Amino acid sequence: MIVGSTKEDVSLEKRVALTPDSAKNIIGLGLKICIEKDYATHIGIKDEEFQKVGVDIKSSSKEILSSCNLLIKVNCPLENEITNLKDKTIIIGMLNPSLNKKKLNEILKKDIKIFSLELLPRITRAQSMDVLSSQSNLAGYRAVIDSIFEYEKAIPMMMTAAGTVPAAKVLVIGAGVAGLQAIATAKRLGAIVSATDVRSASKEQVESLGGKFLSVEQAEDMETSGGYAKEVSKDYKKKQAELMKQALIKNDIVICTALIPGKPAPRILTEELVKLMKPGSIIYDLAAEQGGNSAFSEAGKINFVEGVKIIGVKNLMNRLPLTASSLYSKNLFSFIRNLYSREKKDFNLNLEDEIINKTMIKEN
Repeated sequence: MIVGSTKEDVSLEKRVALTPDSAKNIIGLGLKICIEKDYATHIGIKDEEFQKVGVDIKSSSKEILSSCNLLIKVNCPLENEITNLKDKTIIIGMLNPSLNKKKLNEILKKDIKIFSLELLPRITRAQSMDVLSSQSNLAGYRAVIDSIFEYEKAIPMMMTAAGTVPAAKVLVIGAGVAGLQAIATAKRLGAIVSATDVRSASKEQVESLGGKFLSVEQAEDMETSGGYAKEVSKDYKKKQAELMKQALIKNDIVICTALIPGKPAPRILTEELVKLMKPGSIIYDLAAEQGGNSAFSEAGKINFVEGVKIIGVKNLMNRLPLTASSLYSKNLFSFIRNLYSREKKDFNLNLEDEIINKTMIKEN
């Protein structure tokens, strides 16, 4: 059985689905691998490094698609790749089913099985495959680094003969994987950190990292059975706005990470709230591509509103492509290991397996 991977559109996506280390592990399962020429040279990995572990290099994507049984990608296949896909191929990637519904339905007509890793169930057995966690962890780290660069002031408290420089105050909205990493990174760099989340269960996690947890008094449970945040009520939004009002006046940097699976990002910072911040403050919106947690945020743009800099993030992992690829390819290996049967020397599409069942995309 052959695992293949073609190049992504590098102008949009710098990550790759396969690294030499993960290729070695996949080959260790008894599978063969082929990739396209110059597959990862843009992130400093030469074809020779893949060849050393036994990967076959093909001159074109068409050769890959005509020979592989399993295609691994970062994003949804390109239009020309869809045309060249052969029947009974299996595809695995972060395929964004809601955005690429038309493309994926077109692929399914070819008798092709598709697995999208964003749909993984939050169970212990799936943790090593959890692409959302591995990539969000990096996003939270990078959000702090970029915010501090844009802030253009010192972050930790400094006591000098010329006087004391006060520590910067950072507020993190959303204490999921990205938010917790943002808290940890900002704290390590000397900031005074606070955070808020609709899930009261995250209070302990925030405080364990040295952050102060800001909470809205509420009776309802704001966490889904899968551990994600759910959409809040109108009454909760009013209380949340008042909490934000007090917090924004005091903080220098706000990092937005709040998302609701399958829905647009919740708008937490209104135009009125944004304008409460001091001139020179930063809002860094990791949710900009899903609509944004903040007013004035646009994906891929920096907007200035009354001296406040609102940064809308787009393709953040393109700023850490080598590290992001390394983690993603390890997630993929774990998924393939679960999918492949060494005894049968074939891929085992057992729909009684919760991981396989939940991640498989059906035509709709």
